[in-house]
Amino acid sequence: MRIEKYANPARFLSLQKSVQPWLTGSAVVLIVVGLYLGLVVAPPDYQQGETVRIMFIHVPAAWTAMMTYTFMAACSIVAIVMRHPLADMAAKAAAPFGAVFAFLALATGSLWGKPMWGTWWVWDARLTSTFVLFLLYLGYIAVWQAIEEPSRAAAIARIVAIVGFINVPIIKFSVDWWHSLHQGESVFRMGGPTIYPTILWPLLVMGLGYTVMFAALEFSALRTEVLARRIRQMEIAEAQGS
Repeated sequence: MRIEKYANPARFLSLQKSVQPWLTGSAVVLIVVGLYLGLVVAPPDYQQGETVRIMFIHVPAAWTAMMTYTFMAACSIVAIVMRHPLADMAAKAAAPFGAVFAFLALATGSLWGKPMWGTWWVWDARLTSTFVLFLLYLGYIAVWQAIEEPSRAAAIARIVAIVGFINVPIIKFSVDWWHSLHQGESVFRMGGPTIYPTILWPLLVMGLGYTVMFAALEFSALRTEVLARRIRQMEIAEAQGS
């Protein structure tokens, strides 16, 4: 089965109707289990105490914010190269969720930073680059809001998504490239994770839960975007015929 067949809006709507309940249900189960493991089962950290539990919200939010922007950039490249009709719509639908994840990462990072660093905010390399990611999301959304002609808005939005993607590896490697108060990579690293399984497993479950939640939200929002575009096309055809 070729995935390209679902670039057809009608086929996508059929697929979305079938998988939406499974995605939504899986996301709820994963997040509930992850929160239980992280907030109830996991022990306090020997240095951070109960504050470590913010990690189970903060880290998956940061992961998903970067993943979402990567998805948007990939969709924009597909829209340019392959002209898939759903690519621009998929990127547009994802942007508000990415902005929420980025904001959640920044907010929970501040809550975590206050007891650990003694301040709500520092212009740390990773914090600053994550803030830039949040601004990129807002800029991308603003392009679609400010430009009424859909094809022109899509063309400019693609550039924003693709050029802005350079910030994603900057976020990822900022703690290695510059002196940073932020801790280094402790999960996906050469030599394996450096945190205890009692912390690692809830973190991984929450990360998977956020990912599936994004997929569920994206499918639902993309369905809305497809139907909205159909309505616009019908209105244009009706106006031209009158």
